[in-house]
Amino acid sequence: MNEHLLIPIVLLLAIAVVIVALSRRLHFPPILGYIIVGIIVGPNGFGLIDKEENIELLAEFGIVFLLFAIGLEFSLTQMISMRRQVFGLGTAQVATTALLVYIVGYLAGLDTNTNIVVAGAFALSSTAIVIKQLTEQSEIHSRHGRSALGVLIFQDIIAIPLLILIPALALTNAAENTLSATLAIAFVKGVFVVIIMHLIGKYLLKPLFHEVACAKSQELFTLTVLTVALGAAAFTEQMGLSMTLGAFLAGMMLSETEYRHQIESDIRPFQDILLGLFFVTVGMLISLEVLQQHLWFIVAITIGIVLLKGVVLYVIARLFKKDGGVALRIALSLSQVGEFGLVLITLAFTYKLLPLEIGNILLTSAVLSMSMAPFLVKFNGQIAKKWHKSSYAFSHNEIEHSISANSEHLNQHVILCGFGRVGQTVSRFLTKSNKPFVALDMDIKRVREAYDAGESVYYGDAAKETILRAASLNKAKIVIVTFSDFHASIKILKNIRHINKYIPILVRTPDDAHVNELIEAGASEVIPDTFEASIMLASHLMLMIGEPPRKVLREIRGIRKNRYHLLENFYPGEDDNPMEEHQVMKGIFHTVVLSEDIFATGKTLGSLELEKFDIQVVAIKRGSIRGNNPSDETRLRVEDHLVLSGAPEKIDRAELYLTNGKL
Repeated sequence: MNEHLLIPIVLLLAIAVVIVALSRRLHFPPILGYIIVGIIVGPNGFGLIDKEENIELLAEFGIVFLLFAIGLEFSLTQMISMRRQVFGLGTAQVATTALLVYIVGYLAGLDTNTNIVVAGAFALSSTAIVIKQLTEQSEIHSRHGRSALGVLIFQDIIAIPLLILIPALALTNAAENTLSATLAIAFVKGVFVVIIMHLIGKYLLKPLFHEVACAKSQELFTLTVLTVALGAAAFTEQMGLSMTLGAFLAGMMLSETEYRHQIESDIRPFQDILLGLFFVTVGMLISLEVLQQHLWFIVAITIGIVLLKGVVLYVIARLFKKDGGVALRIALSLSQVGEFGLVLITLAFTYKLLPLEIGNILLTSAVLSMSMAPFLVKFNGQIAKKWHKSSYAFSHNEIEHSISANSEHLNQHVILCGFGRVGQTVSRFLTKSNKPFVALDMDIKRVREAYDAGESVYYGDAAKETILRAASLNKAKIVIVTFSDFHASIKILKNIRHINKYIPILVRTPDDAHVNELIEAGASEVIPDTFEASIMLASHLMLMIGEPPRKVLREIRGIRKNRYHLLENFYPGEDDNPMEEHQVMKGIFHTVVLSEDIFATGKTLGSLELEKFDIQVVAIKRGSIRGNNPSDETRLRVEDHLVLSGAPEKIDRAELYLTNGKL
């Protein structure tokens, strides 16, 4: 492979393209696609690629970037706000599951170190699969969604000691030291590393990234991110700990800075490709021969994992006073093994903590449990309703009856979907104007607080037809979707249009990336936050520099009336790709400077008939004077600056014509 490295790499990528594309078509997680690629090309499959150090090294970088990205997603603020689910439900789930798996492993005859690794790996669930699936189903803010998120946050936290644990266990194997002494040394090192990383993050990384950002160099910023991620990994590895720990801590430190989103954007291409290679190497570890020999044993372990974790999660959720249906939905969502579990098992292979055959069986079972996860999450509601039919029916009927009873006498009212900050702001304007409204929200604490204060706010999912009917949708004057969840908005729009095809619907969105889809789904108006923020900023500016309030108000009304037509075009920068990122910003501004040898010089604007290119001449700058909306009789001169607006490809054709007269 070292002699002809390029051919197997190209072969690997080609197979990955086909398999991952197919898995996306079948709505399967890409992770499983990469694992299947590894099974196909690996030495235990068809032997197309030998598993050597080249791909393993890239895969190790993949793990580093995975942990770095998870660290970036980790939010201390969110953890504190969800502390009951995180430290209550999460702690109970991980501790109970790990203990039960350890007992099963002990009865099966596994040695202590192997058993600890397996118990830790199987106690964790898939953050990537669960959050992605719940978000797409608009369930991330539901009762079971928030509880599942809390458990996943705790699992991310507990990953830190588990990443410290594996190298420590390897040392006990090699040196025959006592486990307690080695673990004590490892955890002291771990605490020291966490403190050092915290100090570096607080006093070095923030000013460093500030200086790099001031340089306004994309290459320098990306290079700094890579240096920090890999440098942290190298530091913890030199300390005798897992390099993935350093990457996770570096991501966590940077998650609290204002550069978090830019870092995520820069690291994603490296993360996705190298992470794919990591899961390919996981697939390479899976032996088809072992799978064939121990098929029913592997299936039994897989079912056992799902059942054990499911039962533990269900019982603990019930002890935390969750409704039966909610507890079952939490259990179904988190009953699989996750990426961290695969990382721990793979690290255990590296540190010789898992016998090859046993490791293969357990790894294959973990992967199979992950393959079940999307379906268990997708159908968690239907399964819960079947098993808890009476309680679910009672709960939904009670909610619907409460909303219906309070909305019965309303007419020409406003329905607010969401009662967060935006929803509450809108409600205050409605209250001040004596306009009736009904607000629907899925945050039970917020609903109780608002309802107790006398607000017309009810717990209910606005994406359900029964809830919308209970809120007297057919008698309402208008509906407004006040949150910025695209998938939830689409579901709400479709259900509203199924009940009432004509009611006006206002939809809020963070930017203009999904404007067309929302309008096609039934939105009457889509309000992008970014445009509204710029309009409000501009209006305040105009008032502060002395423009009459009436004139400013008239301008704002005109912009909104014309669906932000004034903001359709903009001057692009080097990194802008407006046609891919925007749906309202449909074109750009571009300036053409006329010289003596240019075809258009000396001709009138009307004679050029530029309208056939579907572009507009918005201004001509002559010397230091700019004239907007020039007339067709304007004769063009040398050194005139023509300001064109339109789609980039149409402007290119028009510029070519202006230059040499060719159509």
